[in-house]
Amino acid sequence: MSDLSNKARELGGKAKEKVGDLTGDEELKGEGQADQVDSKVRQAADNVKDAVQGAADRVKGALKRND
Repeated sequence: MSDLSNKARELGGKAKEKVGDLTGDEELKGEGQADQVDSKVRQAADNVKDAVQGAADRVKGALKRND
């Protein structure tokens, strides 16, 4: 999932949570909170993936220089 999709999901979750809070709809509020958590987990996973890819690229570059 892209960063933009994750941010959109997070903002949508915040909106759901706020609407649920304002209307007293605890289920909608909970869905919004769950969407936000899901978005943050996906963002963290993407960050880890990017960091691992960057480390792998640096190792490959170092190995090529040593050949």
